[in-house]
Amino acid sequence: MLKPENEGSGHEPEKIDASAGFEKSDVKIAGILVFITALSIFVVVTAILCYGIGKVLNARMNKEDGPASKWAKTVDIRQLGNMPNNPEMQNKVAELTQQFPTPRVQVDDGNQDVADLHAREDLLLQNYSWADPAHTKVRIPIERAIELIAQRGLPVAPAVQTAPPMTGERAPELQAPLTNGFARTAFEQEEAQTEAIEARQREESK
Repeated sequence: MLKPENEGSGHEPEKIDASAGFEKSDVKIAGILVFITALSIFVVVTAILCYGIGKVLNARMNKEDGPASKWAKTVDIRQLGNMPNNPEMQNKVAELTQQFPTPRVQVDDGNQDVADLHAREDLLLQNYSWADPAHTKVRIPIERAIELIAQRGLPVAPAVQTAPPMTGERAPELQAPLTNGFARTAFEQEEAQTEAIEARQREESK
């Protein structure tokens, strides 16, 4: 048979008077004072340690840097203030950034670079220009070159002496390519289509 708790121990269970509806005893501040005291001691000790470590590091850095001189001294940059605007320096920086040597980091997927390349090629293929620095050779438009070739014909190369084909061999047959190997990119086609639409709208609005 189990005995009730505290039976035979000589101690009566503490009786709590709840008739008042609130705690009548005062809070015990001894634990709070101990915690605050320990925390204050910890903060003070930590501050002293940090100050000491900082002094040791500064002393070591000063020893390695040597005595202060006009070549090695600490400058308060706050006394310098803000640097004044220099238009000449700004233009120089802009020029350097615009003429940065290749290869440059592309800001898109390369469509604009290809379009610029084709635009430069079109300038060479559709206009007259000098082909050498000495101005002794002229580059003509490709359409004019096609007309001249159609009128004059291509120079005929001398016949090449070849050995007769062996048994089972046959002369290779050359086939004309389906294209000339050049095609505008989708980006250029969209740009051309947009320009055509804008040109048509301008004509209609007149």
